[in-house]
Amino acid sequence: MNLIVANWKMNMLRAGARAYAEELGRRIGERELSVELSIAPPLTALDAVRDPRGRWSLAGQNVSSETEGAFTGEVSARQLADAGCRYVIVGHSERRRIFGEDGKVLAAKLAQVRSAGLTPIYCVGETQEERARNLSIATLTRQIETLAGDPPDRPLVLAYEPVWAIGTGNVATPGDCAAACRHLRSLLSNRRDLRLLYGGSVTPENAGAMQQSAGIDGFLIGGASLTVSSFAAIAGLA
Repeated sequence: MNLIVANWKMNMLRAGARAYAEELGRRIGERELSVELSIAPPLTALDAVRDPRGRWSLAGQNVSSETEGAFTGEVSARQLADAGCRYVIVGHSERRRIFGEDGKVLAAKLAQVRSAGLTPIYCVGETQEERARNLSIATLTRQIETLAGDPPDRPLVLAYEPVWAIGTGNVATPGDCAAACRHLRSLLSNRRDLRLLYGGSVTPENAGAMQQSAGIDGFLIGGASLTVSSFAAIAGLA
């Protein structure tokens, strides 16, 4: 089943999150979904956006590389699991670029996610500079090396998010995405349960063509997930 993930980033207060969840629940109603939905709200809004009927799951936007202890401001994988999360985003380009998270740190985070019984949404993608220098494939290959110690028999969600397309309005063409996804699937051919998502300026207008042509299993959506109408349209619930 395809997976559609809403990554709210550092947006939304609890009242807004609660109203969003109520509206999304009304749109879904009693229908049986043909896609899996997950919402990654800020930590403060996890309870507010939870669906007591389980029509969508919760995801953490970030996780510590440590199990517990004196790490002020961090959140552990066990705490996210305790809060009801099913997924955790690991390696988002904003974490790599702004907070300097490298392969060693991300590998430790992945291990923590697995130890807590959660499924990682591991993000990869090239920058505009790497794309211009024809280093896209080399960059993706290097980023996949971080998964070397991750158990291949466990479910994995991989999100291809070309950095040059995140929040810019620029979108990878279905051909661009298909080529990247073919390479990523070849690198992870030993995976028994792999879903490959696309993220990067996804909108209701471009999602259909990307879904049909790029060989993907869903989307990791940023800005377009902040309104129920656009998130629902991308998920086919309009």
